[in-house]
Amino acid sequence: MSSKKEVYRSRLSDVTGEKIFRCHDGRGLRNLEELSVALSDMTEQSFSHHVSELNNDFNNWIRDVIDDSALARNLTKASDRAQARQIVEDRLAWLKDRV
Repeated sequence: MSSKKEVYRSRLSDVTGEKIFRCHDGRGLRNLEELSVALSDMTEQSFSHHVSELNNDFNNWIRDVIDDSALARNLTKASDRAQARQIVEDRLAWLKDRV
């Protein structure tokens, strides 16, 4: 069984090539840090492409690939791109404090 530190470290690590998140604007995201940066400078159009009332691609990727259900749950509460970025940044800081 993995230790909590190993689990937290894995959530901060790069995903493998086939699991990279492909943004609407063409960039590929390999980790939560890159997601945070992308959320800070992507257009509202790109954000809206991935997040709607019916779907949240970032949430799905975080839950299914990064394997961070707590972050995925919190991200569903974000009402806009800035709030989503803050939620991701807060989680990054929390994870980094524990590895």
